[in-house]
Amino acid sequence: MRFLYLVSKGADDPTLASVPLHLAVNGSAEVGHDTQILLVGDGVEVVIGSKGQDIAGVGLPPMAELLSKLKEHQIPVYV
Repeated sequence: MRFLYLVSKGADDPTLASVPLHLAVNGSAEVGHDTQILLVGDGVEVVIGSKGQDIAGVGLPPMAELLSKLKEHQIPVYV
């Protein structure tokens, strides 16, 4: 299957910013699905400077860990 996850929330809403990335790296990519990420609007904040490193959603892994797994799984990210 192919999945495109849309991230439209940034540091102002860390939980909603983290959910699509969490589903992509700890869900779809783990089971071998073709997975991609699209960052739009405030979602671009997660990859600009160090802002993404400080984001931590409620009940989710820290954004730094999610971004690391994106690289590990070689998931394409479009801005």
